Amino acid sequence: MVTELAKGVYWVGVTDWGIRKFHGFELSVHRGTTYNAYLIQDEKTVLVDTVWGPHAAEFVARLKEVVDPSTIDYVVVNHAEPDHSGSLPEVMRLCPNATVVVSKNGAVSVPGHYHAPWKLQTVKTGDRLNIGKHDLVFLEATMLHWPDTMFTYLTGHNILFSNDGFGQHYASAFRYNDQVCQEELYEEALKYYANILTPFSDRVLKKIDEILALNLPVAMIAPSHGVIWRKDPLQIVKQYQEWAVQKPRRSAVIVYDTMWNATERMAKAISEGLTESGVDSKVFHAALTDTNDLMVEIFKAGLVVIGSCTHNNGYLPSLGQILEEMRGLRFRNKIGAAFGSYGWSGESVKEIEEHFKRCSIPLAREGIRVKWQPGTAEIGQCREFGRQLAGSLKQG
Repeated sequence: MVTELAKGVYWVGVTDWGIRKFHGFELSVHRGTTYNAYLIQDEKTVLVDTVWGPHAAEFVARLKEVVDPSTIDYVVVNHAEPDHSGSLPEVMRLCPNATVVVSKNGAVSVPGHYHAPWKLQTVKTGDRLNIGKHDLVFLEATMLHWPDTMFTYLTGHNILFSNDGFGQHYASAFRYNDQVCQEELYEEALKYYANILTPFSDRVLKKIDEILALNLPVAMIAPSHGVIWRKDPLQIVKQYQEWAVQKPRRSAVIVYDTMWNATERMAKAISEGLTESGVDSKVFHAALTDTNDLMVEIFKAGLVVIGSCTHNNGYLPSLGQILEEMRGLRFRNKIGAAFGSYGWSGESVKEIEEHFKRCSIPLAREGIRVKWQPGTAEIGQCREFGRQLAGSLKQG
C-alpha cells in the first residue's frame, strides 16, 4: 500500500516477495526485495525513480492512488538500471510532457536503454531544482555502482533518495528500519555492500565525505531497495564507512570442492590447525554453498584458504565462479593460501595460487598438496599447515 513518508512525500514502490535471483540470476536474494519509487507533491509533482518493468502495472495502479500520472512534471532517474527505470516507458506514456532529470552520464544511459524522444534535463552535484516550497538538490555518485548514478535530496523534509546506496534486498510488510528485525536488516545490508559496492569502497568513502561536507540535515535515507532509514538514519552511513575500510576480522574462510573426499579431509584438518592456534575458521563446500553468501564470509575474514583436487589439469568447476567473483570484487587486506589432492598431475594448487595473484591477494605461504587419500601423516601436515597460516594471519 502507499506509505506517506512526510507531508506530500509518498512511497509508491513494489514489494517483490518471490524473487530469489537478481541481476540476471547473478545475485541471490533469499528475503526478496523491494523496488522503491517516491512521489513528491508540491507546486510541481515529482516522481523519483520507477520500478522493474514486470511490475509496471502494480506500480502505476499504486501511483494512481495518489495522483493523476498525467500531472507529473518531473521524473528523476537516479540510475538507469532496469530494476529502477524499467517502468519509465509506461510512466512517460502517461505523462509525455514531463521532464526526465538525469545526471550527465544518465543523459547517455537513459536514451541508450529506451531510445525515446523524452525531454531530458541534465544536472550535476550541487544543482538545485525548485519545485515550490522545497528544492531538489542533486549529488552525482559516479560508480556507486554505475557511472550514471546520482542521489537526490529533498529540502525541508530532509530526505536523501540514495538509489542503490544504503539499500538492501529485503522484502518487508513495513517500510522503515525501526520496524523490522535488526539482525536480518544488517545481514542483508552487508550482503548488498559486499557483493555490489566492495569494488568501489574508495569512492564510497569519498562520496560520504562529500555528502557530510554539505552539512545537509538528514531525517531519512530512502534507498531504492529495502527499508527506509528513519530512526538514526546516519547509522547506515557510519556502517558504510566501516565496511569501506575493509578491516578484516582475525578469522579464516576455507573453501573447497572435492571428488572423493580427500580434499574435504584436508580442509577439515587445516581448520583444526587454525583452531588449535586460536583462529576461528569456517569451512564451505563450494559446490553446495551460495556464492553471494560466501562472498560475505570472505569479505569479513582476513585469511582465505581455497582447495581442490586436480581435475582436467586444474581445479573443479564449482570454484571458477567463486574465484572470478573474488577477482571482480577486489577484496583488500587479506592473505590467501591453496591446498589440494591429486592422483597424477597435481596442478590445482598452482592454478589457485595464480588466481590469488590476479585477485591481488598475497599468499601467506606456499600451498600444500597430498597425493591420493591423506593418511595419518598427511593429515598431521595439514593441521600444521593450518597452524602456520594462523601465524601468518597474526603477523598480518
